[in-house]
Amino acid sequence: MEKRATPSGPKLRLWLKRIGFWGFIFFLVKGLAWLILGYYLMK
Repeated sequence: MEKRATPSGPKLRLWLKRIGFWGFIFFLVKGLAWLILGYYLMK
């Protein structure tokens, strides 16, 4: 059986929010970059 780490309250929650925010920004920029690249290649 695996031992699962229990959430350690607000500290973990804050860390997950920060990762979620930066993850969202990263994939947003990445997606926009692909759209722009595709637009210029098809032009």
